[in-house]
Amino acid sequence: MFGSKKDEEKMKQTKTTQTSSSSGINSLVGGTSVKGEIYAENDIRIDGMVSGKIECKGKLILGPKGNVDGEIICENAVIDGTFKGKLKVNDLLTVRETAVIDGDVITDQLNVESGAVFNVSCVMGGQKIKTIQETAVK
Repeated sequence: MFGSKKDEEKMKQTKTTQTSSSSGINSLVGGTSVKGEIYAENDIRIDGMVSGKIECKGKLILGPKGNVDGEIICENAVIDGTFKGKLKVNDLLTVRETAVIDGDVITDQLNVESGAVFNVSCVMGGQKIKTIQETAVK
């Protein structure tokens, strides 16, 4: 009413951009506990507790006070907290110095910082490792 047509167009574009954004970060804050399965199309940060399975199409960040007991499948992961179970990272797994990980890890690339507790059986390299293991058995 009081603005120009250009101002109205800008407002419409801004609203559309804000609501149709496909990137976002899911967050499970400290003091929150979940039992069951979580599926995320985007990145997810966990600072609470999860007992179950997490599948994430993006990056999973387990904060310093985060705790997961179960299974994680994701593209990339940064672990600062405590994880126990099966961890499958399709690309890069970064284990920070405050991390405690116990279980089975499958990843393509791995970066473990000094001070981290990393008590796992680990397979790296994806399909390349599987092919080498199959060849050795034959």
